Amino acid sequence: MWAIIGGSGFEKFDEFKALENLDRSTPFGMCSEGIKKGIVAGKEVLFLPRHGLHHDLSPSEVNYRANIFALKKHGARQILAFSAVGSLQNELPPGDMVVPSQYINFTKNRVSTFSGDGLVSHTSLAVPVSLKLVEATKEVAQQMSFRCHFDKISLVVEGPYFSTKAESHLFRAWGADIIGMTAFPEYALAREAGLAFLPCSFVTDYDCWKDDIPHVTVQEVMETMKKNNLKAFEIAKKIVQFDDSILLSARETENGLKNSMMTPSEKLSAEQKKWIQTLIS
Repeated sequence: MWAIIGGSGFEKFDEFKALENLDRSTPFGMCSEGIKKGIVAGKEVLFLPRHGLHHDLSPSEVNYRANIFALKKHGARQILAFSAVGSLQNELPPGDMVVPSQYINFTKNRVSTFSGDGLVSHTSLAVPVSLKLVEATKEVAQQMSFRCHFDKISLVVEGPYFSTKAESHLFRAWGADIIGMTAFPEYALAREAGLAFLPCSFVTDYDCWKDDIPHVTVQEVMETMKKNNLKAFEIAKKIVQFDDSILLSARETENGLKNSMMTPSEKLSAEQKKWIQTLIS
């Protein structure tokens, strides 16, 4: 089953038909408010607004572990993650969609793993997204009414502030193409949970490196987000209909905690043994 995570501007989709409100409780606390099971293009999906229904969680207040755990618990096998991002390159203007295949993590204060408290694991993030899903998305992107870009690098900052100009130029020098505040630890936790991760980021602004236009403001971002919402649902309706053979080939179960734990299972606590079954199944 697909899980759709909606970021800023994607807290709800008018066409999404909700059928059921789901349990938000996890061993890691409550997931973001509003997790639902519903229908998109005739397919049953899970939907979770990353920042809550009313956007009342800042990027660093989101309980990413609870979100990923809850989606896996309720049957998700792959995640379609929508987010709003700033552009660090001229050729990625506001309104375009970018599917990054690599990330640079610049966050500082987030809990980023299910490990800890006596459980040690080392999960590979060399390829942080599902390339099988990315390739399939390239095909449907040709049918869209908006421009889509692939094989880009996304940089993740702590937020909630936008960048300083010096930081913006530094990130460009590092080769980053877009900048956002929420992809990490989302993609890392999805990998630990054995979930295929497909990010679809919609550009809202040019950050602050570009001096020939006004620097980014919340008002500018919100206006662009309204337009991007319709585009996101347009491509979501295509993605959730991917053939089962594509979805099976994209499974990440073997790359998660199942094969990256260093701690013998007999050394785990009874509570750890219980919840880890959800993540390795």
